[in-house]
Amino acid sequence: MNARTPVPSGLVLHKQSKVLEVQYEDGRSYRLPFELLRVMSPSAEVKGHGPGQETLQTGKREVVLAGLAPVGHYAVQLMFSDGHDTGIYTWDYLYTLATRQDEIWADYFAKLVAAGLDRDAPMKPGGAHGHGHGCAH
Repeated sequence: MNARTPVPSGLVLHKQSKVLEVQYEDGRSYRLPFELLRVMSPSAEVKGHGPGQETLQTGKREVVLAGLAPVGHYAVQLMFSDGHDTGIYTWDYLYTLATRQDEIWADYFAKLVAAGLDRDAPMKPGGAHGHGHGCAH
């Protein structure tokens, strides 16, 4: 963990507005949409096993963050309503998502356009090595 990365002082689930509020000791707080957390999951299932192997996530606008669990003193595991629960979000990664949301959203939308995918398209069955997406890109 980067020594300069602040550790959250609080994580608050806002299920109605579908955001995770990440609070810090200095009074700053960031609201991370569940959809962003889900599509940017650091899990191998989403990220793949190397550069260019990520599986672009779609159809996650309505996903709900169902729960979270601490992982040591450095991360949190997020459990989503679509059954995805293998993402371990380090404090570094959460802080990056929080402070660079606009850039990350823009990159995600650009990848959707490049892949010819709709943000709300349902994911194809078969996981990371399924039909027509994943490792071939």
